[in-house]
Amino acid sequence: GKLFMVTAGPTREALDKVRFISSYSSGKMGYALAEEGIDRGARIILISGPSPLIPPPQAEFYSVETALEMRKRVMERFSAVDGVLMAAAVSDFKPKLVYKGKIKKNACTSLKLDLVQNPDILKELGRIKKDKLLVGFCAETSSLKEKAEEKLKEKNLDLIVANDITLEGAGFGVDTNIVLLMDRDGEMTSLDRRSKREVAGKVWDKVKELMPA
Repeated sequence: GKLFMVTAGPTREALDKVRFISSYSSGKMGYALAEEGIDRGARIILISGPSPLIPPPQAEFYSVETALEMRKRVMERFSAVDGVLMAAAVSDFKPKLVYKGKIKKNACTSLKLDLVQNPDILKELGRIKKDKLLVGFCAETSSLKEKAEEKLKEKNLDLIVANDITLEGAGFGVDTNIVLLMDRDGEMTSLDRRSKREVAGKVWDKVKELMPA
């Protein structure tokens, strides 16, 4: 009956009225976490970036587009929850200026983008979490264990779920995943290729283990 927040999907950062910067995230991992949590009796707040997936009707659902919108919703509900599973692929950068109309290709032969950093929502939560459980996700292309350990410590997480997106059957858009779970005590569990729903089950098992009594 505990209340958890799950974030899912990509965010979009506008370049102009028709184009945006985003990622290949489909939302499948986050939605699987929400569904599995509900099946286990948790109350779920699902905050999702643009995704074709249908949210579970039992979830308190919020749809967002940009990283700043994601941050606003997360911060609005953070005080109420027992834990957060931050599976969304939030854009690290956004254009410094958004063109008011449509950028015409015949107006320039090349285009330079000036990008600025978005807030690091997960790191911000790590600073203020107190006794709340915080789960982060990272998608990497090399040195998975080292980068996961670095993010776990830097962002003050209780658990990180890391995957190497160069592996077949892992990463964005597919129905399966291959992940490394690493907790705050340094305990690691490697999960071979399995459905994202099965991965979600293993994540929730670990969340239950790490939750304060």
